[in-house]
Amino acid sequence: MDWFSVVPFIVVIAAAIWTKQVIPSLLFGVIVAGYLVEPHWLNGMIKTLEFIMAGLSDESNLKIIIFLYAFSALIGLIRMSGGIKGFVKAATERIENKRGAFVLTWLSSVGTFAAPSFRIVTIGPVMKAMRKKIPMSKQELGFVIETTASPLVVLIPVATAFVGYMTSVIDLSLEQANASGDSYSLFLQSIPFNFFAISMLLLGFYLSFFHSSKKKANDKEKTEEEKKEEEDDQWEDCHPSVMKDLPAKPWNLITPLISVIGLTFAFMYAIGVNNGKSGFSALINDGVLDAMVLAVVITIMWFVFFLKFKKEHLKKMMSGLIDGGNDMMTVILLLAMVWGLSKGTEALEFADTISESFDWIPASYVAVVIFIAGCGLSYFIGSAWGTWGILMPVALSIATTSGSSLPVVIGAVFASGTFGAFSSPLSDDTNTTAGILNLNTIEYAKFKLKPALIAAGVAAAGYLALSFFI
Repeated sequence: MDWFSVVPFIVVIAAAIWTKQVIPSLLFGVIVAGYLVEPHWLNGMIKTLEFIMAGLSDESNLKIIIFLYAFSALIGLIRMSGGIKGFVKAATERIENKRGAFVLTWLSSVGTFAAPSFRIVTIGPVMKAMRKKIPMSKQELGFVIETTASPLVVLIPVATAFVGYMTSVIDLSLEQANASGDSYSLFLQSIPFNFFAISMLLLGFYLSFFHSSKKKANDKEKTEEEKKEEEDDQWEDCHPSVMKDLPAKPWNLITPLISVIGLTFAFMYAIGVNNGKSGFSALINDGVLDAMVLAVVITIMWFVFFLKFKKEHLKKMMSGLIDGGNDMMTVILLLAMVWGLSKGTEALEFADTISESFDWIPASYVAVVIFIAGCGLSYFIGSAWGTWGILMPVALSIATTSGSSLPVVIGAVFASGTFGAFSSPLSDDTNTTAGILNLNTIEYAKFKLKPALIAAGVAAAGYLALSFFI
């Protein structure tokens, strides 16, 4: 097929940058792949459907879908039962100064690292309520909150919504590149090479504890009535998770999350022992996805029984579960398109084309080139997951051909997607934080861009420095 195999990726990237929509762009790429394999008006569409169904029918992919839906359903149940609101209420009543607020922000990551949006929703309202006691503009406050969102979550190797997706993307990219390796082990090895996330965490830590400013935030325009209402910086109703009509029960957040984390490690160890491993090595195995699925499902089961014992209506709980699970449908649809595109380009012999065309690239420079290209892509489409799904197959095919270090290149891909999730005005993180703190989204994104570019520059320099040693 020669260069025809590259066409679907070019189409996806161009469409994503133009439309700012990842899922339709990926679908368009799958359709293009279908018609390149079967250039017939009907057979091409049938082939497109076959690619998507092949991805969805894979056993590992189905486990990822189950985990993501179940995990999001658990968050919905926690939200409905007042867990998030209870945490915010308890925190605002006990925290009295800036240092206490930021200590809470960092320490709470232990229990709320499940997803960036979850971090923002639990910490954002606390900071909104504490703003008069914190000598920072809203923009700086949002920046500190977000540095403990995506940049932190991408570095955590277990019990997050990201882990299943990230390992899945690595797995399908290895298959497409005709390379061998355990996707979860490669993910663990890549964590130290996510230089952007590490740099952003360091910047956020500095701004939290060693910097203060009286600069006013450039908030969005408000009516006189809205200005009067905001004088008290009320945190209730700033997000659906902390609505006034919800109960306030912090243990409904803390206990299920402890359960998910604890059961995940317990099942990982049990699976490792069952496979003949022992000690710490039993925790590092390819059954991590099984462990995460079991942990979430069991947590949902006992939590439902617990809430029923507390006289919560079963119908209300089911609504919370379904509403929460449905929040993840966009991501599941994204996954279906990524898997379909992978099957399509595999049929077009994409890996062979890359190996024949990019063998001239020095192995040591692959990571820095991929990182810079990925930063541009992720900023314009505003999606870390979309960037990873589009870029990882290309990056690993080039890395395999050139003989570059797979963990370093994987780390660079994840770092580039994290850049867009943090800095892009189109990202969910940016819009969620701006909504809670009542900021102008575009102005807030501009404010974050400078420190994000500094961190990206540090990351690029890191990958360039590595080129002298690998």
